[in-house]
Amino acid sequence: MVEYDLLVPYGWTEAVADEYASMIEETWVPARVIRMDRSECDVATPTGVVRARCPRVDSEISGLCTGDWVTIDAEPAVRQLLPRRSAIMRSSVSGRSQAQVLAANVDTVLICTAVDADVDLGRLERLLALAWESNAQPVVVLTKADAAVDIPIDDVRSVAPGASVFAVSANNGTGLDVLAAVLDGTVALIGPSGAGKSTLANALLGQEVFATNAVRAADKKGRHTTVHRELRPLPNGGTLIDTPGLRGIGLWDAAEGIEKTFSDIESLAAGCRFGDCAHNGEPGCAVLAAIDTGELARRRLDSYRKLAKENAWMAARADKRLEAERKRDWRTITKQQRQGYRERSSRR
Repeated sequence: MVEYDLLVPYGWTEAVADEYASMIEETWVPARVIRMDRSECDVATPTGVVRARCPRVDSEISGLCTGDWVTIDAEPAVRQLLPRRSAIMRSSVSGRSQAQVLAANVDTVLICTAVDADVDLGRLERLLALAWESNAQPVVVLTKADAAVDIPIDDVRSVAPGASVFAVSANNGTGLDVLAAVLDGTVALIGPSGAGKSTLANALLGQEVFATNAVRAADKKGRHTTVHRELRPLPNGGTLIDTPGLRGIGLWDAAEGIEKTFSDIESLAAGCRFGDCAHNGEPGCAVLAAIDTGELARRRLDSYRKLAKENAWMAARADKRLEAERKRDWRTITKQQRQGYRERSSRR
């Protein structure tokens, strides 16, 4: 009889057990990926944290990520990737039309942005689209509140419908108790370098787990202090995943996430005279009317269009890549068939 007490701090619950129980082979045990290191990974198991061998990159199991639930054998080696309940994904930084998973099986996404400098609302909307698309609940955290001259909390709330917004300081503890009260399940921190993610993570964990660095005084930009995605148990239950700072935040198949991020525009558009209104001067456009009255900022409509266009372009690139892969596979099969025909003919 396998005991799971040591796996509970890493997110193992009755709901997780019920979901995965029928998928686990008799000789394998469930585990959760804590940290990835190329061909090996640290995983939490029913007997404690161990180092496990990962499958080859060309195997059926590829793209493992911190937060994944897997099964391992006695070696130990990862044998199976269990279905993800959620995943934060962006387009690959390599520029190829592929997705990169930032964290898996996340319940709450803390989008961190520092308020000791100007807040980039466009970048925040982009991060919100990623978070909503992941199937997790986004929470916007305005960090470094102790060093802010003015905290634009109303401006941030205006671009984050459906998401809670908190101003906190990990240095003096302001707002941390309120933020901790809304955390649920597995929490992932995302945001640019210098946003104070690792400092916030240490404050929530109650100990100095992740390294931190000061930002440059001249431009308030940070350096990549966190270089790995790593999962740690929270002291009051749940888990936390700290992630490296995001410089490129390309969208990947995020149509639903964009709709939720811009739900105010979607609601206004429902009142347009024409169902296919492009909000470009058509008569009876409720969106443009809201801009004229000041209910909606022109910047927000421009941001909505930009992200929707980018997402559509990336989707088209992905479709072309898949079509190219299908054609390549078909050419390989055809070549093999012809080679087989020639070999059979030569033996006659």
